[in-house]
Amino acid sequence: MIDNDKKQQKAEQKERVRQRMRVKVDAENYEYIPAKEQVDYYSTDVHQRVAIYVRVSTDDVRQTTSFELQQKYYEDFVKGHPNWELVKIYADEGISGTSLKHRDQFVQMISDAKAGKIDLIVTKSVSRFARNVVDFVGMVRDLAELRPPVGVFFESECIFSLNDDSQMALTFQATMAEEESHTRSRSMETSLRMRLDNGIPLTPKLLGYTHDADGNLIINPEEAPTVKLAFYMYLYGYSTQQIANAFIALGRKSYLGNIKWTSGGIVQILRNERHCGEVLTRKTFTENYRTHRTLRNRGEKPQSRYLNHHEAIVSRDDFIAVQRLLDNAKYGNKTILPELRVIDSGIFRGFVIVNPRWSGFKEPEYYQAAKSVYLADNPDAELPDSELTEVEIESSPGDFDLRGFEIARSEFFDFAKRPVVTFENKKMKFSAECVHRFGERNSIEILINPITRKIAIRPTEKTNRNAVVFSTLSNKVYHPRLIPTAAFSDTLFSLFGWNKDYKYRIIGSIYEQDGELAYIFDVENSEAYFKSYLVSSGGAETQPLTASRNHIRAIPQEWTRSFGKQFYIHEQSLAALESQSEADWMLRLEGQLFETGKRPNVTPFEELRQYIKQELQGITPQEVNDERE
Repeated sequence: MIDNDKKQQKAEQKERVRQRMRVKVDAENYEYIPAKEQVDYYSTDVHQRVAIYVRVSTDDVRQTTSFELQQKYYEDFVKGHPNWELVKIYADEGISGTSLKHRDQFVQMISDAKAGKIDLIVTKSVSRFARNVVDFVGMVRDLAELRPPVGVFFESECIFSLNDDSQMALTFQATMAEEESHTRSRSMETSLRMRLDNGIPLTPKLLGYTHDADGNLIINPEEAPTVKLAFYMYLYGYSTQQIANAFIALGRKSYLGNIKWTSGGIVQILRNERHCGEVLTRKTFTENYRTHRTLRNRGEKPQSRYLNHHEAIVSRDDFIAVQRLLDNAKYGNKTILPELRVIDSGIFRGFVIVNPRWSGFKEPEYYQAAKSVYLADNPDAELPDSELTEVEIESSPGDFDLRGFEIARSEFFDFAKRPVVTFENKKMKFSAECVHRFGERNSIEILINPITRKIAIRPTEKTNRNAVVFSTLSNKVYHPRLIPTAAFSDTLFSLFGWNKDYKYRIIGSIYEQDGELAYIFDVENSEAYFKSYLVSSGGAETQPLTASRNHIRAIPQEWTRSFGKQFYIHEQSLAALESQSEADWMLRLEGQLFETGKRPNVTPFEELRQYIKQELQGITPQEVNDERE
């Protein structure tokens, strides 16, 4: 039902509005004040302070002509407008327009505009001003909001930014300019891929080499000895800083022609595979066409490696050896090429000595080293098991039959005073019990047997290159120290099938004879600790063995079926230890060198020494350091 009263009220309101619109203006009491004429590019009778922006995207010599012509053209362009005053020509040469990074002149121009020094900016085109839509639109709007506003005239598009109808056209042109950069970037990427896939790698200028008429690398006889000396000195044991100091003292020139050598500059020489005759492509790549940020290629882009591409200055084996040394220098390794050593007899038979600062040896090499000991005399022999499974029992009248009885695992009881080692990703730590038993002998050697799946430690001298400090002295008491294991942690976890997200704890057994100590930890008895959120119940309730703060303690599945080791197996294990002769124990036995089959055929030590002596011309590292100081 229609409300007639409301309908009448609306009609009356409309009529009153119409009456107000029909008002007559008294000309004698009314004055019209027009708005100020908006200054635009086409005005010729208004004084304007004009800035010109010029940019070329590369520093190619062929672009220089274009760069100079643009500046000359716009100088004459400004002179053609009587009321224009040229403030400055802002010019960026060899700079991309997809970001503001390194566009110093452009940034200065915008700063001057905001400071009130500029009324109008003139540039050739939208793409010269910016190829990034976000930067472009934001900058034009910021200039328009200044008081007084600053306009930008784009000559090629004939667009003035302060015109009301210019916004859509400018946004469209900026989008086109950005897409043009994107297309050009993809085209360059495709061109590069075609070169690399067809055996035409890029080989820029490099110390030790020049290019022939066809662009191939050929050895430069004047520079090559510098490269060779750097490799030989590093293999011999000199640090990169000592090499740099020596080169400065000798007056050796870099590929730039100066003698300002640094440690980083030496590393660049040692890292470049072209010195051994190879070419590895795409070591770096450009992130995208907007940022132009250069990133190290870690698998994001395909690579190609060309072996024996050109004549080498150093052998490939020498190059590989240097790379291993450089890789392990961050772990404190200062030795020439650590050797893999395995113990061939005694209680540590089959144990491989770990170099804590060397990551070059991997899982297969540790396994093969241990295996070589067990199969040395009989290649068909069976490898040992970590546990005894079959036991022959001899009993006498009156003996108790203890079959079915088990020796409870010590892991089920208090850990406080037990020898324990804890492993986490990149670190390990021994318990106070281990530390106290070793006392002031706080340098240890770590050993691994990947076949019997055991880990051992024994005291060693601090001078041993494999030594690890596992405790620190405080208030006359030695306390456990957290040991970094970054160099071999990945290999260790891989050998024993551990998860890097978990923490593992193992109770050890002490072995002692004639004042010599050692601990052996059986990996089969390791317990895992992990964050509670890592437990996936799958809809069912999960009951952890024990919870420790934010961690859950997990035990091997086979432990759930027994309390520990069967009584007679335990007794036979003890009997086997007791029956060992003094020679069998030999806790201090040195390891034997194991050739992995992958050891580089490095230039002999004496040859390194002779070449270094010849090139250094009597200069010694100490003399070099004295001169620097």
